[in-house]
Amino acid sequence: MTKYFAYTRVSTVKQGDGVSLDAQRDAIAAYAAKHSLTITAWFEEKETAAKRGRPVFNSTVAALRRGTAAGLIVHKIDRSARNFSDWAMVGELIDSGVDVRFAHESLDMNSRGGRLTADIQAVIAADYVRNLREECIKGIEGRLKQGLYPFKAPIGYLDQGPGKPKVLDPMRAPFVRQAFELYASQQHSFRSLLEELHRRGFMNTSGKLITMGCLENLLNNPFYHGKIVLKRTGRAYDGIHEPIIEQALFDCVQKFKSNKQIKKRTTHNHSFRRLIKCGGCQRSLCGELQKGHVYMRCHTRDCPTNTIRQDQLEAEIGATLVSVQINDADHRRLQVAIKRWLRRRSRAGDLQAIDLQLTNLAQRQEQLTDALLDGLIDKEVFAERKERLLSDRQALEQSRTQIGDIATDERLARNFLELAKHVALLYQMADSQKKRRLTKILFSNRILTGKNLYLTPQKWLTDTQWAISVLCGPPDQDRTRTKEQIANVIREFDL
Repeated sequence: MTKYFAYTRVSTVKQGDGVSLDAQRDAIAAYAAKHSLTITAWFEEKETAAKRGRPVFNSTVAALRRGTAAGLIVHKIDRSARNFSDWAMVGELIDSGVDVRFAHESLDMNSRGGRLTADIQAVIAADYVRNLREECIKGIEGRLKQGLYPFKAPIGYLDQGPGKPKVLDPMRAPFVRQAFELYASQQHSFRSLLEELHRRGFMNTSGKLITMGCLENLLNNPFYHGKIVLKRTGRAYDGIHEPIIEQALFDCVQKFKSNKQIKKRTTHNHSFRRLIKCGGCQRSLCGELQKGHVYMRCHTRDCPTNTIRQDQLEAEIGATLVSVQINDADHRRLQVAIKRWLRRRSRAGDLQAIDLQLTNLAQRQEQLTDALLDGLIDKEVFAERKERLLSDRQALEQSRTQIGDIATDERLARNFLELAKHVALLYQMADSQKKRRLTKILFSNRILTGKNLYLTPQKWLTDTQWAISVLCGPPDQDRTRTKEQIANVIREFDL
């Protein structure tokens, strides 16, 4: 009995045109038994035959060239090759004396007629693949134009089946947003960002920690802000899936990535980095980790300024805040004054008067249109009077906006009072990043001279009478600027 190799293949692309591996094995085994052929080795591959480079097929051909077996049995011609290059390799095997047989086709590959028939079938198989590829491309293009992503969902999203948009992965989508936000903060390089995401538990769909390549692809993918971009062609489509981040955040990350001056690594992101100035050289103190404690130190040579430990710095800031926050008596006095000011501020009558005037203007505009249609006035008079009415309406709407919303005033005043009364407690309970923000908005100057720390509280924090004059001034006082100042302070506290 002659020794033969057997080769079976199914495509990884779900084309629905092939035969299962088990069916191919059964057909080849029956053919070998019928013709008294001995199969010494089975070669099985799950790869499309439309492209070159199939590793199992190449190793099979190489073994046959070495004379390891006398021939090769394949189920059908299209299981061996669907491109002319690989089919040429099969022809070279036949020309070198290897007995190539196809269990499904009764062809004599050593005869001219058999080779011609096999070549024709190989050409038909290659044309079938080309047509199938074109149809697949058309289908993909149609899905993309609909805003659908017809490929595997990127990390942070989940597949919902064909014809449906990707949905957010509740487990990984928050990590994707954190990755963009952390990198946009300019406090991380790729390596330190990857370490931070590992610490937080960011894993891929296989349950393993994400890799550096995965992170780089993630930060480069515009899919997360709602845009589908094909890498090979560069064509872009508007996706209908829900974005994880805003386009502004994505653009910010791309800008920092392209900037060669970006910080490569932050070893210690200390809370008071660049916040405390040296009283001698006016340069910012640097944080150093020594023996388990963070020290703020001046690095200027021959500068007499000493160091201060971070915990001592926090204690002095807390003590200063206790001394400047308002007491209960001032708090009650401000509450009474605020209520009195809000009553004067409401100006409900002014709003009603403006609303009446706006209604009257709308009626006049309708009457003007009727006069034009009835021929009582010409178009030039109509255009002139209409422009005048529109100008009056714009002025009234602007006046109504300037009166303000009383509910907004009440919320701002209430939050400002709570801030002024409990600012020391808020600082004590804040985390390191929020303490950093609070220190910047609470103190205008922060200077270390020798061993003494000098803190200058902001104007709004030290002067209770200033707060009363802002919140309880006359109703016609222009308080646009001061209102914005209070709102900015409150936003810093996330109140």
